[in-house]
Amino acid sequence: MKYAFSTLGVPGRSVAETAGLAAVHGFDGVELRAHPEEPLHPGTRSADRAAAVRAFDAAGVAVLSVASYAKVAAEGEDEPVVAELLSLIVLAAELGAPYVRVFPGAGNLPPADADSRAVHRLSAAAPFAERHGVRVLLETHDSHRTAAATGRVLDRVGHPAVGAVWDVLHTWLGGETPAESRRALAGHLGYVQVKDVASGQDLTPLALGAGVLPLAEVVAAAPPDGWLCWEYEKRWYPAAAELDTLLGGGREYLAGLVRGAGDGPEGSG
Repeated sequence: MKYAFSTLGVPGRSVAETAGLAAVHGFDGVELRAHPEEPLHPGTRSADRAAAVRAFDAAGVAVLSVASYAKVAAEGEDEPVVAELLSLIVLAAELGAPYVRVFPGAGNLPPADADSRAVHRLSAAAPFAERHGVRVLLETHDSHRTAAATGRVLDRVGHPAVGAVWDVLHTWLGGETPAESRRALAGHLGYVQVKDVASGQDLTPLALGAGVLPLAEVVAAAPPDGWLCWEYEKRWYPAAAELDTLLGGGREYLAGLVRGAGDGPEGSG
């Protein structure tokens, strides 16, 4: 198993600072939040992209994903959404990231209409992504928070360059067990986003293992050769503890769950 964390947890940090944090605390990679307030996004200059690659290479840290805010099931014309996807794919390819994360974002659209929009846009971007060695991953989030809903879209797309990010908070809030979520994403899963919260009503981020999410079951269901990415939403909860102080313990906690899952039912119980 490989371990990453999202830059959502360390707002305001430079690329070099983020890469250094990952290296110091034993993380293999970083999920980069691709927003204009961050150092890296589709509008970033080529020179800055190249400098970021050098910084991550020097730290021995991979760029796992470009975590975008593209909404593939949203109302509106297809062309701007597809154009955004293409620009994100180019950014990921230049950074050496294998994945681009996108949201559904259908709002109040009827599910059938939302699914069709997402299928059409993802299918349009898929060949371009494949040529660039990048996979576009639809996150279990908002209008398609369950793996069943996300998997329904991906089954229709049916392209190897399109898959899923399993955000375990949203599938849990949607009422799925980890085993159900994993089955629904069979053949589609890119990587798993882990996190912890106090309850379904209080989503303030906590240290891994300090909340209510079934993380041991999630890790047991995750591919043993895949990625676990800690999405600590400090950006949205400024009063939450600083991620810097939690990274080392979080990495060890995940490694312990992975060891337990490897031991089988007795070891993971």
